[in-house]
Amino acid sequence: MGKRTRIINDPSDLVPLLLAFGSEVHKRVFEELCEEWRTEVELAEIMSDERGVHRSLELLKKSGLVETKWKMPKPGESPEKEYHSSYSRVQANFVCPLEDLSELIYLTSMSDDELREKTERIQRLVANGNTSLTNLSRELNLSQAFIRGAAKRAEGLAVRGQRIELSKEEG
Repeated sequence: MGKRTRIINDPSDLVPLLLAFGSEVHKRVFEELCEEWRTEVELAEIMSDERGVHRSLELLKKSGLVETKWKMPKPGESPEKEYHSSYSRVQANFVCPLEDLSELIYLTSMSDDELREKTERIQRLVANGNTSLTNLSRELNLSQAFIRGAAKRAEGLAVRGQRIELSKEEG
């Protein structure tokens, strides 16, 4: 399969991308997936870090850098998902205010603990039916760029156009 270029049109797509390459474990997971198809279990064995591998796969999926397929099991075994990266290049194609870019970069440097309160507030509002990015921004007194970036970083949230939704986690 030929390698392709991942085109980024939304600056908030930088958040999971920067996070995915901001850690040695995440970077190694991506490098393994560039070489061949791997299951999460295989990656965890290679990295000796099951939790880090799971988080790496989540970030790489959110940034659109990995694809999945079902591995054909041996008789009597359950099928498992395999992951692979089909991208070898990235092209950023957007213009945004420096204030938004600075918020997104700051967001990538925040610890999970620093961000937890904000993402939990977003999740509560979304669960109660407030999914509009404009309304969430007004209610939370946060910029739309920050909310989009936080949703792209957080597990359990997804950006769909001008809405934030609870994501349906895959098994």
